[in-house]
Amino acid sequence: MMEELPQNVVTLIIIISIFEGILKAFALWKAAKKGSKPWYIAMFVLNTAGLLPIIYLLFIDKNNVNKG
Repeated sequence: MMEELPQNVVTLIIIISIFEGILKAFALWKAAKKGSKPWYIAMFVLNTAGLLPIIYLLFIDKNNVNKG
């Protein structure tokens, strides 16, 4: 059978999951607020370990702020 994971690994997974969830929620909120349906759907459907929300928040959202 499978061995149990060490406690520090479990703690790290929980911390990363919470961080990713907060990041995803914030990016989804910003995309919905700006009416960016393709980004909203992609971030909602795909589980990319935080990569799409980071790309959206750092690059796409920043470009929209500079234009508007």
